[in-house]
Amino acid sequence: MKSIAELFYKALERDLPDALAAKSGGTYVLYSHREVQARVERLVLALERRGLAAGDRIAILSENRPEWAMADYACAILGIVTAPVYPTLNPVSTEYILRHSGARVVFCSTAAQLAKVAEVWHRLPLLEAAVLMEGVPEPFPGRAVLAWEELQAEGAAREADRPRVRALAAERDPGQLLTLIYTSGTTGEPKGAMLTHGNLVSNILAALEVLQIGPGRRCLSFLPLSHIFERMGGHYTMFHCGVSIYYVDNLENLPAAFLEVRPQVLMAVPRVYEKVYARIRETVSASSPVRRRIFALALEAGRRMAAHRYRGSRPGPVLALLYGLADRIVFAKVRERLGGRLELSASGGAPLAPQVMEFFWAAGVPIFEGYGLSETAPILTLTRRNEVRPGYVGRPLLETWRGAPFLKLAEDGEILCQGPNVTMGYWDDPFATSQAFDADGYFRTGDIGTLDELGRLRITDRKKELLVTSGGKNVAPQPLERRLAMDKYIAQAVVVGDRRNFLAAVVVANMANLRRWAEKAGIPYASDAELAARPEAVAKVMARIERINEGLSKYERIRRIVLTHEEMTLESGLLTPSLKVKRKAVMERYGERIEALYEGSS
Repeated sequence: MKSIAELFYKALERDLPDALAAKSGGTYVLYSHREVQARVERLVLALERRGLAAGDRIAILSENRPEWAMADYACAILGIVTAPVYPTLNPVSTEYILRHSGARVVFCSTAAQLAKVAEVWHRLPLLEAAVLMEGVPEPFPGRAVLAWEELQAEGAAREADRPRVRALAAERDPGQLLTLIYTSGTTGEPKGAMLTHGNLVSNILAALEVLQIGPGRRCLSFLPLSHIFERMGGHYTMFHCGVSIYYVDNLENLPAAFLEVRPQVLMAVPRVYEKVYARIRETVSASSPVRRRIFALALEAGRRMAAHRYRGSRPGPVLALLYGLADRIVFAKVRERLGGRLELSASGGAPLAPQVMEFFWAAGVPIFEGYGLSETAPILTLTRRNEVRPGYVGRPLLETWRGAPFLKLAEDGEILCQGPNVTMGYWDDPFATSQAFDADGYFRTGDIGTLDELGRLRITDRKKELLVTSGGKNVAPQPLERRLAMDKYIAQAVVVGDRRNFLAAVVVANMANLRRWAEKAGIPYASDAELAARPEAVAKVMARIERINEGLSKYERIRRIVLTHEEMTLESGLLTPSLKVKRKAVMERYGERIEALYEGSS
């Protein structure tokens, strides 16, 4: 298989009634493979009629929905380069991607997304038209604004030409540019990583050698399609495998979607698994002493069973009996929250806390961690069955490529890679491209890692995020943050202390548990903000952190905290669209309070 266009047509050899599905008016609207094919081919013909050709750029500014997938496949067939735009971006950030990519057309999901484009269109001389996926657009003076159905009608008028579309698809080759993936922009302007058809196809096929996903299953698509993890995994790979894709328009609707769709396959980032885990812990914490004891006993049996599942071994009869009881009483209910049918779950985008990984394996929900970047299309390593090790993200997808290691570590521990999935560089940014590769042509990931005796990779931190204390000690903040977030009173944590004489942290309290504690302790408060500001609450959370500190080296210990009730979210500007913390934004938001922690210290 040489291109995404070929992958599309290969997938059409099946004809599921629900190849794609999305809710409308409270019920799921299903699109069969034949319907998807017809709509994609009509869109190809309409775009071709309007003068779009191979090498042109088209932006997609939309939440996850069937039209996103169809527009993407149509562009892949024509050789048009897509530039996805996160629907959560503001007009200024949207303008940057539209201008930098040189997009001629932008597909917008709703009138609200179109309004963002309209606000900045006068500064985008190359943008010729916008296409509204949903509804009828309002007239826009001097600009071409089209409805999705208008393009569908244009394509349908050329129905006799539809057989020719497959010939267009055959013209695509592995070296042709497929998409520009703009980084989340945690610091500075985002860069557009150039990924070819071959980058994606090679990664899909290599990943399927490990995961072996069969047809006839269902998955939920809720991570942004603008992110390469969902694009490659939840979009191309699922469609190729004959897995029905059910789109979730809002993360708030995810719990209901699990129960309605009952997926067998799940692609998610650690934050999703951690939230499920935290909710379960909150429920247990609020239950009776007897129920808490039952849960603890079940979890112990589950951990022992998980150890067997990691390596594919069989448990002894006593453990099998104990686990059977634990499963009926506890773990079956956990699985039911996720629809009750999950066979395979993947986690990527950031390291998953080992405790969370262990819990889901104990509950009979196998999670396979992977590691990669936008620039690597994205997977570099993936956990194999019977080789699971919590805290590690699996072995490299390939051992070698062109006679050299696919993945290796530099002297300072930075992960380096080269292979068929690695970007050719950054769009219109030769300097950034030159800086991204070493003298041997290996891509510099910017991540620090170690390899165990089986070649499994452990990510320790981002090279640029390492904190250096005033005493010269290097500290990786992410492992500390994951430890902190496992505490029942802590929802999120960001460790600070670069060039300081001790570490501190911005801590988002788990307000449900903190409120429960305050009520039992008789501490009055009128609001969450007031409770988080009370010295007693800060002391309580700090006491919990002191327990964690006991297992850390002296220079790694958290000495002081900023406690807040405000969750770090995408909407607050403190998380990227892939739910990673924007450290610079956190430092700016809490700068004065952080400085106050260090006043008078020496």
